[in-house]
Amino acid sequence: MAALIRPGSRAAPGQGRRTPRDWVVDTLFVLLAAGGSLLPTAPGPGPKLPLPPDGVDFALGLVAAATLLLRRRWPVELVVVLTLLSVFFPAVGTSSALALFSVAVHRRPAVSLSVLVLAILSAALQFWLYPIKIDIPYGYQFTVGFVALTCLATVAWGIVVRTRRQLMLSLEERARRAESEQEMRVEQGRQRERERIAREMHDALGHRLSLLSVHAGALEFRPDMPADELAVTAGVIRATARESMDDLREIVGVLRGPGLSDPGGQRPQPGIGEIAELVEESVAAGMQVRFEPLAGEVVGLPASTGRHGYRIVQEGLTNARKHAPGSLVHVELSGGPGEGLTIEVRNRLAPGVSAPGSQVGLVGLAERATLAGGRLEYGVRAGEFQLTAWLPWPTA
Repeated sequence: MAALIRPGSRAAPGQGRRTPRDWVVDTLFVLLAAGGSLLPTAPGPGPKLPLPPDGVDFALGLVAAATLLLRRRWPVELVVVLTLLSVFFPAVGTSSALALFSVAVHRRPAVSLSVLVLAILSAALQFWLYPIKIDIPYGYQFTVGFVALTCLATVAWGIVVRTRRQLMLSLEERARRAESEQEMRVEQGRQRERERIAREMHDALGHRLSLLSVHAGALEFRPDMPADELAVTAGVIRATARESMDDLREIVGVLRGPGLSDPGGQRPQPGIGEIAELVEESVAAGMQVRFEPLAGEVVGLPASTGRHGYRIVQEGLTNARKHAPGSLVHVELSGGPGEGLTIEVRNRLAPGVSAPGSQVGLVGLAERATLAGGRLEYGVRAGEFQLTAWLPWPTA
């Protein structure tokens, strides 16, 4: 509980600047102690020591009341001094009781109970030295017992107040921690969404822009291209640029949030059926691709699995176009319901190239496959770069 106490709070008075509430409570304590010190007492017969003069007793009682302003800085020291003084100066008794309550509120119960024992012993000594006038049998025992019960009730009340304050602080701390954890979870969700969008941008726009680069390079190195071929190449560039803008618009719509994206709605996501078109685009860009589609009909393949498969083939073709231009690329799809979807993309490496660039896209694909419940492996084998993925395909 010590870690929950904040400087200047009600659970730790004296450690920091007083709050307005602290000043109000301290003033009430001083006024109450001062009023108690002015109450007259009826001394009994046969005191063991001479009684202090009334003026000295009252003056010391007022000074003791004023010292309660220090209870937040030295609570235990103050209650010990006031308790000992109350043995010889009855006017200090009220201040001693209030200081005892402060210790119970601001210190551990073990400390409060120790001071309680000292207060009861001091009361027994005081009434033995200075008997009070009371006309009942066993008056001394009754008086000491009554004071002991009063001190015990004071300490119990203080412990209850302390426990309640610590409980409130604990609940506030839990609420702050829960709020902080919720903010952390929200931020993690945002970060995951940013990473997902970044992967989509890499997979989709990377492929489109690489096609643009190939066709633009053809125009640069063949300025004498016939008019009909020039028109076809320009048309491909225009179509690819439009598709890139559509992909970018879709991603920006996701970033804007629900209700702010393109009013026409999101475009249909590519799937396993669009892989053939993807291969045709690559062939039109000058790549050599041998495509082996699924042998049978696609039955019960989840749309998300088809989308992941499309992105995997797209990244494989993009890497081959960048790092092994002119080489033959093999794209094979196999599998079925209950067996899973297997995707293999392989190509010979260009001379002097050991593996594709930074492989950031491949790392993203591996994470995509893992999150979908599948797996993805890639690497160089027998002079070929091979990309193999397996995605779950449940039975219909």
